Amino acid sequence: MIEDLLRHAASTDTAVWVVGLLILAFWLRRWQVDAQIARLGGRACAVQTRLPYAIDFIYKATVANLENRDLEFWDGAIMNARGASRIANPKTAELSSGMSNRVIVTKDPENIKALLTAQFEDYGKGESFHRDWKEFLGDGIFVTDGEPWARSRHLLRPMFVRERIVDITIFEKHVQELLPLLAGQGLTSHAPDSSPAVDVVPLLYRYALDAATDYLLGQGTDSLVNPKAEFAEAFRYVQQRQAEIFRMGMFNGLLSRKRFRRELRTMDNFVQPYIDKVLSLSPEELDRKLQKRETFLDALARFTRDPRVLRDQMYTVLLAGRDTTATTLSFCLFELSRNPAVVAQLRSEISSRLGVGARATPPNYTDLKEMKFLTAVLNETLRLYPVVPFNVRNSLRDTTLPRGGGADGQSPIGVRRETRIIFSTIFMQRASEYYDGPGTPKYLDPQQWLPERWVSGWQPKPWHFIPFNGGPRICIGQQFAMLEMGYTLVRILQEFEQILPRPPGGKDKVEDPVLRFDIVLSPGSELNCVFVKH
Repeated sequence: MIEDLLRHAASTDTAVWVVGLLILAFWLRRWQVDAQIARLGGRACAVQTRLPYAIDFIYKATVANLENRDLEFWDGAIMNARGASRIANPKTAELSSGMSNRVIVTKDPENIKALLTAQFEDYGKGESFHRDWKEFLGDGIFVTDGEPWARSRHLLRPMFVRERIVDITIFEKHVQELLPLLAGQGLTSHAPDSSPAVDVVPLLYRYALDAATDYLLGQGTDSLVNPKAEFAEAFRYVQQRQAEIFRMGMFNGLLSRKRFRRELRTMDNFVQPYIDKVLSLSPEELDRKLQKRETFLDALARFTRDPRVLRDQMYTVLLAGRDTTATTLSFCLFELSRNPAVVAQLRSEISSRLGVGARATPPNYTDLKEMKFLTAVLNETLRLYPVVPFNVRNSLRDTTLPRGGGADGQSPIGVRRETRIIFSTIFMQRASEYYDGPGTPKYLDPQQWLPERWVSGWQPKPWHFIPFNGGPRICIGQQFAMLEMGYTLVRILQEFEQILPRPPGGKDKVEDPVLRFDIVLSPGSELNCVFVKH
């Protein structure tokens, strides 16, 4: 019995020593990390967490996303961080998610400028980001750094030069399929003498998908005609699941990828025949197609014969091209429905240049570039509803961020290698400190959709308005996106004289749109409008 007690005591002592050594190792590692950060710069205000690896914060962020409270949640995370109360207007905070893992959240334009241009070589997507997105986007431009990224950008840049995007007649076919649907054609749940309300969101997503696949492949998915098109449904699910995978961070291995991979195969099966067909053409045959109507895939095949590269780059452009157009136009039409004076002013500009109704002519490249109020309407929508409201960079080496450290939040922050930086354009572009204050002659509320600010002398300061990113990674398709959105908006307002709002679910008044944050910003509720002809 005594021997048993001695063995038990020895085992207990061993366990205590092991636990003690683990605790000591933890604190030594913590001290080492703190010392390294201190040598580089300093720390930002700390987001409060209670559980290891910030599990409680990840859970709360997930719940906030499911309830469409992302803006409130992330703003609160910064404003309520430890030490934020002593800073006049905190713009940066950090979150510890383990002994050495750290996430920095910022809405400071100086930090965003550093990430995107001044310290471009220090920050990129990082290997973990590439790993999480590889099944979907492969080695495309959105998920790579260094030489792979440079190759992708070099490959895609010729696809969006002025000579290729000046012909915008590709949109006309799909606009003509969209217009009757906006008018409520096919809907029966309305009085015979009244115009039906339609939710513009699904229509514009289908329209943008049809136009994008037509541009890429030479044949659209025809989802406006067939809302249950297999490719469209697969693409929607893959995007949704990819956002969830990214949001779960180090715990995303807990998520099932069975349906995700099945829907990816559906997408691959749709595009593969087009890839096979273009790769069956000789360089001479591809050159002859250049003289006719050359698709994006045709042009890309003149630069690479690798089917995987063709697939990855097509999905990358499809993701960017569809969502930019669909989301921006959805919010834009909804805001126009709430602002009849803006509709009247925009239609006046359109009418004087292109006509409306029966005498309307489609706009060309020059028309769209020179219509100043049309540009103001689109810019204001991108200001208030930026397509990518939160973006991510990983530090590729030990470095710094210009601001957010110190007692006043104005000192540099030390950033160790493999630190994730989340930066927010939606917070920055809505921040009141970057606009004339109340009571000043030029005051226009930054929280309101007011296109007149763009034609009244106001201009955003550099790096305060970046809906298409900035620096070397600036969106190479931004001109194409602006042309597509402008063309679509012009053709809609040439057809319809008024756009009226209709609250969803029988509500008494029209409320601000619910904001849904996945890969991109999108409406989280119906945006019902009535389109009235002359």
